[in-house]
Amino acid sequence: MAQLFHRSANSISKISLAAAVVGAGALLAFAYTMDRGHYITDVAVVKEQPVPFSHKHHVTDDGIDCRYCHTSVETSSFAGIPATEICMSCHSQIWSNAEILEPVRTSYRTGESLQWTRIHDLPDFVYFNHSIHINKGVGCATCHGRVDQMPLMYKQNTLYMNWCVNCHRNPEKYVRPRDQVFNMAYEAPANQEELGRKLVDEYHIQSLTDCYTCHR
Repeated sequence: MAQLFHRSANSISKISLAAAVVGAGALLAFAYTMDRGHYITDVAVVKEQPVPFSHKHHVTDDGIDCRYCHTSVETSSFAGIPATEICMSCHSQIWSNAEILEPVRTSYRTGESLQWTRIHDLPDFVYFNHSIHINKGVGCATCHGRVDQMPLMYKQNTLYMNWCVNCHRNPEKYVRPRDQVFNMAYEAPANQEELGRKLVDEYHIQSLTDCYTCHR
């Protein structure tokens, strides 16, 4: 009986199988990289705003505390987007004629809110409460990065579920004294885990990882 396949068919099939495995692995690696890249996560991506607000200038240069603008961060699930009146409490006196601030003055005159583009915008199926985290000793910079060094605001962390869960599983690695929560320059001490375990006990922090904690 005549041979149906050439002798090279075995080699070709082996090479094809190897190529398929390598290709599948490369595809998965590419998908994972894309999923963690700034194209999807928006990490380090500066978005256009109605006014190019500089946290670096207001926080570092002028020494304005986070809570002056984000008034409800300690008492509410929402940190609060500052009302135009808060901006004008300063800018009715300084830079009052600056062209760059015309949208702020227009908002103040008309009563129409500025339409800021949210940088940290969790999906609707995720529940997050700022006040709980603040009162449990989680610093602003832990999630938002060194905002005081950002001329224009961008997202520092992905805010993906596994990123959040890492902190929930090991809160002692991240918590700090409550009086340091708003200190952007705070650096974790060498004995962070020892300090963290003490604060976890003192602040009654629970390692909550069940689905209901964030998906209600």
